[in-house]
This record gives sequence, C-alpha cells and structure tokens, in this order.
Amino acid sequence: MKKITLIIAAALFVAIGSLTAQDLSRSQVPSVILNNFTKAFPKASDVEWEMKGNLYNVEFETGLHTDHEVWYDAQGNMTKHKEEITRSSLPDAVVSSVKQNFKGYRISDPKRITSGSAVTYTMELKSLTKEWKISVDSAGKILSQQPD
Repeated sequence: MKKITLIIAAALFVAIGSLTAQDLSRSQVPSVILNNFTKAFPKASDVEWEMKGNLYNVEFETGLHTDHEVWYDAQGNMTKHKEEITRSSLPDAVVSSVKQNFKGYRISDPKRITSGSAVTYTMELKSLTKEWKISVDSAGKILSQQPD
C-alpha cells in the first residue's frame, strides 16, 4: 500500500510541476525580453527558458560556472534575479549576523536574490551535527530559518 501511495504522490508532483512550468525555446520568448536579457547578460551560456505562471524564467551560467536564475514579466522587466555568489561577496552585516546567531556553523551555497530594490541572501549553514537554510536581508536581519 505504501508503494502505491508513493507512486501516486510522485505522479501528482510531476503533473503539478508540468502545470506550473513550461519549457520554452528561444523563438518562443518575446524579443523585448530577449533583448533585455542579452544586454544585461552578454556572456550567458547554457541558457534555458521556461514559462512559470505569467513570468518568463531563464536559468543560465556566467563566468566560471556561476549559476543565475532571472524572471521577466511580459513587458521585458526583470522582476527577480537569483545568483550564486561566493562567501566573500556577502555583506559584512550578513556574515556578522550569522556568526552571532549560529556560532560554530559554516556558510555554504550563498545566493543573492534581488527583487525590485530589495536584496536578500540565502545560504546553508552547517555544523558537525546540524544544517539550516536561512534567508537574511542586507542589514543582517534573519528573515527565515528552517532545518535542512
């Protein structure tokens, strides 16, 4: 019975995922979005487009395999940009907050998320026995934390 439940759950997960995201070819992306994307990221490689809800989503790499994910509205405006960054790129306020609130943890997989004028940072924190996923604003305020 557990096996059937797992199969049904997996099928529903796949079905829901296919309803919320649709792969697109470059020719299916409006030219205003392509032009804005090319201007903003001229060195993008491994570009993959999707439609997520009413937003155009593009995943790509730049430089030394730095992953990016960007969302555009139908008018070509960038609404959100998520990018992989190095630990040394984190603001001092973010690093200080993590050191103060999570003593003995090391920062892993930091990302900068820009949505409009708001910038937040997500990362994994690891100790010998525990892991957390956290979100922090640029001033160092912890916005969310959950065990990983």
